[in-house]
Amino acid sequence: MNNYDLIIIGGGAAGLSAATYAGRSMLNTLIIEKFSYGGRINDTLKIVNYPGFIETTGRELASEFRQQAENFSTNEFVHGTVTSIEKVDDEFIIKTKRRREYKAKAVIIATGTSSRVLGVPGENEFTGRGVSYCSTCDADYFKDKDIHLLGSGDVALEEADYLSKFVNSINMIIMHDEGEFDGNALEVEKIKNNPKVSYTWNSKLSKIFGDDKVSGIEVHNEKLDKNFTLTSDGIFIFAGMSPNSDFLEDLVDVDEFGFVETDDKMETKTAGLFAAGDIRDKSLRQIVTATSDGAIASVYAERYIRARGER
Repeated sequence: MNNYDLIIIGGGAAGLSAATYAGRSMLNTLIIEKFSYGGRINDTLKIVNYPGFIETTGRELASEFRQQAENFSTNEFVHGTVTSIEKVDDEFIIKTKRRREYKAKAVIIATGTSSRVLGVPGENEFTGRGVSYCSTCDADYFKDKDIHLLGSGDVALEEADYLSKFVNSINMIIMHDEGEFDGNALEVEKIKNNPKVSYTWNSKLSKIFGDDKVSGIEVHNEKLDKNFTLTSDGIFIFAGMSPNSDFLEDLVDVDEFGFVETDDKMETKTAGLFAAGDIRDKSLRQIVTATSDGAIASVYAERYIRARGER
């Protein structure tokens, strides 16, 4: 079993920020990432609100984050899926899906979120066959098609704008009254001026159907209390995010949605176990707040280790 001062689970903005601060503190650190370093920011097409960058892409910013974290020889990077964390005799034992085990004096959880699955009939059946949660992944498959998109927040608006470059038309299914969006004013104004975009208001997705692939959807109009069937070549779902916190079990307290509760030092109810980034119960989930969380968690993880006389 490999021993470390600190293990960071998750290599997104929060995790890589934590790794940079851990490197500056010369902590022997392991960063475990399930998919791609940078996390969900890799799917962000344009970033205009991160300090120091007038405009950049998610992939470019993620690359900068990783290069900076890799600049410290005390940081080690591996790919893996963490299945459990256990605290034994004041140390943490982390197990992965590939039956690897690691030990650490402190741990930072930065596993972020995943696209929320609604569980409507047909959603799981047609995922990958007309149901998608990522425009940059699947836009090419819908070239010149007539599609639907669920949601009206910042992500949904940005994704709709991107998809409009590929598809013939987009109809946005929005649960609010006509004219009400959840996104920021700049993105709202842009999408309202997009001739390819139309709207179905006061409605929720209730069913997805088809044969080999999606051919239509059913929506429920809340005001009229009626169901309507709409022809569709596919649907993109942007209905919020769910925290990747299932593997933490009783080590942390979570809110009603599964987001991890921490104090202002990013520490959970378990001493030595910290959480940073979108997985936390907090009011604003942005790249800049994730990097801030990562820095704070790493600083206090180092102080936790030092206070125990282990540095």
